[in-house]
Amino acid sequence: MALDKAPLGKTSKYPEHYAPDLLFPVPRDEKRRSLGLADGRWPWFGGDLWQAWEISWLNHDGLPRVAWGEIEFPCASPAIIESKSLKLYLNSFNQTVFSSPEQVREVMVRDLSSACGAAVTVRLYDVEDAAGGICGRPKDYCLIDNQPLRQPRFDYHADCLNAGDEVVSERLCSHLLKSNCPVTGQPDWATLLVDYSGPAIDHAGLLEYVVGFRNKQDFHEHCVETVFTDLLEYCRPEALTVVARYTRRGGLDINPWRSTSAKAGPGWRTVRQ
Repeated sequence: MALDKAPLGKTSKYPEHYAPDLLFPVPRDEKRRSLGLADGRWPWFGGDLWQAWEISWLNHDGLPRVAWGEIEFPCASPAIIESKSLKLYLNSFNQTVFSSPEQVREVMVRDLSSACGAAVTVRLYDVEDAAGGICGRPKDYCLIDNQPLRQPRFDYHADCLNAGDEVVSERLCSHLLKSNCPVTGQPDWATLLVDYSGPAIDHAGLLEYVVGFRNKQDFHEHCVETVFTDLLEYCRPEALTVVARYTRRGGLDINPWRSTSAKAGPGWRTVRQ
């Protein structure tokens, strides 16, 4: 589907009742082909964790109920869901009666799985439930942001990435990842986490690379897949996990991760979330 048909960037009427047809899938394959990846043969495991903070519906007595949720899309799904369409879809629950939170969850699982073409996991939580650990950054990650840039550039480029001969295992963190929505141009902010084993990645080159995303227009999921494939190509790690924890817009934050390990996950929330 063409993005010019998506609700993103357009004035929208917010629905008053349940409307699953609002979900707008965006195929993943075109972007992956641009990375030189054949369909169905990509070098990662992973997923996309969406945290939804504005979920509400009515119970049988007409009393509003509220919750927050985690929605996990597998990276093998044929499509992602355009974010504004998901917001509109979630808002369509607001004036709709459901028998229980479990029914709400089951309906979301059915609709989202159908829209993206793969099994989606949905978890709903009471708003008084803690939303996981909150941290500035995991303590065992090395922050790379406080060093001077050798060559400040604000266009996407990967030729600054390189690795030395020493083999290490380390975890790197940058709070400076910023990309822009490919439809609206609005900024998207994230903390980037890189966990790897292999030839030591040059920190200054990685920082220059991250800053180079500052004017890049792409979806969150595509940015993470770009970082992952570039690090594989230029730095030759033996094991690699890339996570981006994006800040929320419209009550949603999107947190993709890609890894050479099937056991990797999106990790902790950051204070900006």
